Amino acid sequence: MNYRQPTTRKSMHATLVQDLGLQIVSGQLAPGQKLPSEASLCETYAISRPVFREAMRALTAKGLVEARPRVGTQVRPRHDWHMLDPDVLHWLMQATPQQEFFNTLSSVRLIIEPAAAALAATNATAEDVDSIGEAYRRMENARNHEERLQPDLDFHSRIADATHNDLLAHLCNMLSMALRESVRFSNQRANFDELALPRHKAIYTAIQNRDALGARHASLVQLEDARVALSKMLGKDPAIRGELN
Repeated sequence: MNYRQPTTRKSMHATLVQDLGLQIVSGQLAPGQKLPSEASLCETYAISRPVFREAMRALTAKGLVEARPRVGTQVRPRHDWHMLDPDVLHWLMQATPQQEFFNTLSSVRLIIEPAAAALAATNATAEDVDSIGEAYRRMENARNHEERLQPDLDFHSRIADATHNDLLAHLCNMLSMALRESVRFSNQRANFDELALPRHKAIYTAIQNRDALGARHASLVQLEDARVALSKMLGKDPAIRGELN
């Protein structure tokens, strides 16, 4: 499965999954609450019972609902949801106030990306370093924030791949859709070339020099810079949880 984009949905089965998933993630359907009856949903969406049950299996697989004998299908507690499922993450982005969601994402990035940069400095092959450098050069040559978006995303994903830790790289890949939205906003600031480019280059240079501590620190500095830029673009500047050490 490609986690870089949410699934494109067209069928009535998919519409039902989309509608109920968003209602659950947004809190319109609360944990412990029963879903509308099978009969009513089949009528509303003009679908057959087998199609309805397929939709319930999809929501169950995402950890959002569970069926109980003599009770019906209920919304599961929030801590059971598969938050990194691409659809659940997409619904979360839609249902959460923008600043709140990006603050949460910034906190997660602060935990993951400096460690990934340090590990890449230790484990990257010469080909990995060249690939990271190629993404950086495309960032450097981009004429505007739209051209810069994909190279920026490639830069970070290639660092994750350069760790040669499959679990870590997969986790970063699953977050890439949310990262795309964050970077799309933060890269629109006017002083990107003066601030963000040198901070990305510092990460690349540290990895190139096999300097794990330097790569970790450079990543922390870049993430704080991205947080400030994002907050300014959204018109707010709250501190994220956690400190840069």
